[in-house]
Amino acid sequence: MKNRYILFLTPIALLFAVSCGKKSKPNAELPPTPVNVAEAKTAEAIYYDEYQGTVTALNIVELRSQVSGFITGIFFKEGDVVPQGKELYEIDRRKYVAAYNQAEANLGSANANLVKAQKDIDRYNMLLQNDAVARQTVDQAQAAYLSSKGDVDVAKAAVLSAKTDLSYATITAPFTGRIGISQVRLGSQVSPGTTLLNTISSEHPIGVDVVINEQDIARFYKLKQNGTDSTFKLKLSNDSLYNEPGKVLAIDRGVNNQTGTVTVRIQFPNKQDVLKDGMSCVLQVLNSESGNRLIIPYKAITEQMGEFFVFVAQDTIALQHKVKLGPRIGANVVVMSGLNQGDQVITDGFQRLRDKGKITLGKPAAAGAPAGGAK
Repeated sequence: MKNRYILFLTPIALLFAVSCGKKSKPNAELPPTPVNVAEAKTAEAIYYDEYQGTVTALNIVELRSQVSGFITGIFFKEGDVVPQGKELYEIDRRKYVAAYNQAEANLGSANANLVKAQKDIDRYNMLLQNDAVARQTVDQAQAAYLSSKGDVDVAKAAVLSAKTDLSYATITAPFTGRIGISQVRLGSQVSPGTTLLNTISSEHPIGVDVVINEQDIARFYKLKQNGTDSTFKLKLSNDSLYNEPGKVLAIDRGVNNQTGTVTVRIQFPNKQDVLKDGMSCVLQVLNSESGNRLIIPYKAITEQMGEFFVFVAQDTIALQHKVKLGPRIGANVVVMSGLNQGDQVITDGFQRLRDKGKITLGKPAAAGAPAGGAK
């Protein structure tokens, strides 16, 4: 029985000895991580800040009738550019012509009465000098003359009013601009001041409105004084760039006390009629810090808890650096702080790295030529 226990314990002892022998050996060292690097270089970096904008006509007017009646004439093609003063709509003129003619006739009658009153007073004054007429009669003639003079003034005002109403029966373009789709047709009845006929807006030049924070107001006032042709660029909704330069036209009078923002209007030429009122776009504003900046490939960046890091190759180890980033420029990114020119930034293979991890260099990757504008 004793021999049977000895035989049973022998294999267990051997396994325990082997296990202890394995634990006593040191952990095997991990092999170096193969990586590619790119050199941090200083280059000309021109980049823009972006603001959401809306294209807006610098002059836009809703056409409404000032008199009532029926539309008897439409003299334009919808969507065309109409010159200032062009006749656009005609409202039935007949009653306004008649009213004007009546006012003219009343004026003629008033003028005739004034002439008669003038002659009467002249005659009575001559008779008064010879004591051939009573003073009371002269006074009555004087009063009749003044009354006739007042009637002439009233008649003149009536003529002017009738003439104005007659002119309102023909609606003309207040300025040169593009007219929209008519809201009324021939035979439509219109009411003064309420019926919208159409809308006309100017197109060249045209504006772009953006909303900025109050902290940027001083910057835009400075750009208004010292802006250049490259200060403002416009990116359209199809991501194409508008090829005309802009300038600050106006900065709104005050800051919205609820949002802390202010509206700025940038003016652009629009000879080719590319920009339309109401279009959405992105205004790109040249950043004042553009110039010689340190640039690295964007793919070298890692983000952790809202902070940005890169790995820099130093001999056979990788050191992690915290960096402050500027804008992206094509495939690259501007580094404001945290790196020096000439640092070998790891661009491939850093996903498996830790700070001070062992590395082996592969073929260096090209840093990429810096682009001239931000994406």
